[in-house]
Amino acid sequence: MNIGILGTGIVGRSHAAKLSALGHQARCGTRDVARTLAVDKPDAMGNPPFSGWLREHSGIKLVTFAEAAAHGDVVINALHGQAAVEVLKKIASSLDGKILMDITNPLDFSKGMPPSLFVSNTDSLAEQIQRALPGTKVVKTLNTTNALIQVDPHRLAGGDHHAFVSGNGAAAKARVIQYLKEWYGWEKVIDLGDITTARGAEMVLPLWLRLWGALQIPLFNFKIVR
Repeated sequence: MNIGILGTGIVGRSHAAKLSALGHQARCGTRDVARTLAVDKPDAMGNPPFSGWLREHSGIKLVTFAEAAAHGDVVINALHGQAAVEVLKKIASSLDGKILMDITNPLDFSKGMPPSLFVSNTDSLAEQIQRALPGTKVVKTLNTTNALIQVDPHRLAGGDHHAFVSGNGAAAKARVIQYLKEWYGWEKVIDLGDITTARGAEMVLPLWLRLWGALQIPLFNFKIVR
């Protein structure tokens, strides 16, 4: 399958590497290809420059956002939350009719760490994206756990924990659940409901961030017991 991945950070890289290893044709999208490749220092989180990572993953290509969106039969939104709506609106025509797996979060780093949410309670970033892209099937998922666990849930507790999906289309959510299981190995996925339920999934982040601080490791997730 052709898969477009918007974003070149650790989340986008993790998904691109996993999907490429499975034989999918992954393309990572960035705003300016030459500028991204010219960066020669680690990012703020200590991740190596994308150019070095790309040399180690020869099956993956770096293209513009528009090219990645056009390439993908399915597109994964791994953009920085504050840039997501602006970028996605510019490439809306290439996303029309497609499933957009939205795994980003509305994090505001303007006042340092830990970040706050720039939208919550009565709206969500996923809803803003869906309003901006009425012809796209937006499904919120995987935003409540670390990138490494997103693509390999069995590295934690044998996979005995949960992912969530939110979206307006039952068929699109069913397809995303299928992808989560077939691509990444997720065994437990809860359908929260329509796109407004992404508010809850996104508002988990303040707790997630403080758990990271308390545990001093990001490799954890939520298991729902009833």
